[in-house]
Amino acid sequence: MPELPEVETVRRALARHLPGATVTAVELRVDRLRKPLSREHLEGVCVGRGIRAVRRRAKYLLVDLDDGGGLRLHLGMTGSMRVDAEGVPALPHDRICWPLADGRVWRFNDPRRFGSAEAYVDLQAAEPDLFAAFGPEPLEDTFTGAYLRGASHGRRASIKSLIMDQRIVVGVGNIYASESLHRAGILPSRQGGRVSAVRCQRLAEEIKEVLAEAIELGGTTISDFRAPDGSEGRFTVHLGVYGRDGQDCPRCGPGHAVRRRVLAGRGTFYCPNCQR
Repeated sequence: MPELPEVETVRRALARHLPGATVTAVELRVDRLRKPLSREHLEGVCVGRGIRAVRRRAKYLLVDLDDGGGLRLHLGMTGSMRVDAEGVPALPHDRICWPLADGRVWRFNDPRRFGSAEAYVDLQAAEPDLFAAFGPEPLEDTFTGAYLRGASHGRRASIKSLIMDQRIVVGVGNIYASESLHRAGILPSRQGGRVSAVRCQRLAEEIKEVLAEAIELGGTTISDFRAPDGSEGRFTVHLGVYGRDGQDCPRCGPGHAVRRRVLAGRGTFYCPNCQR
């Protein structure tokens, strides 16, 4: 599933191409993705409106329209977005298409249909309820070591589970949780309440660093992710532990292999030598 860096990569690409364009129609090729789709509602919100901005909150894309309406989009496990030139035919699994006044077509492709597209007459008014249970963005100043220490204090859940909990901090998915914990030298299974304030500070810093690096490199391609221009995420070659089960730890070297275990239902990669 695309994580925060992948969604931010898509947002940046769409933000270069969509603002200023006007939606002229909505073409639905299925009646539902993860949730049912209403052609009438999507047309009522989108058709005839100009696209003002493309934002991100957690792993959601938010598309602001010039009358205050907008869309909340989620890529699901295999979703992708692209903006095609006039005359470019649709592809298999293009589920929603928004033709634009200049002839281009904005398309949402989702082979497994686990994504979502929700339209709101007043998007900003709806946002407090839509994201009420969400924690801070990890790249914002509100996410600090002190905040993380407070959120994990007294918790018996693993520190990896806590930093992947959207109620604590949004957008830190499985790949980047494993990488951040490795860089911080913290064992993923350690109880959150047993991670000191100093180590929480280090972890918060590493989460920010890992996510920032991944965004600059266009995210990570493990299986299905592609940016809107078709390119793969280049952070893959910078992974220290994720997917490297049995290989030497890049910090510890020969004789200290990366291990994999299932933690809270997710494959977790770590080095038992340098992570404590």
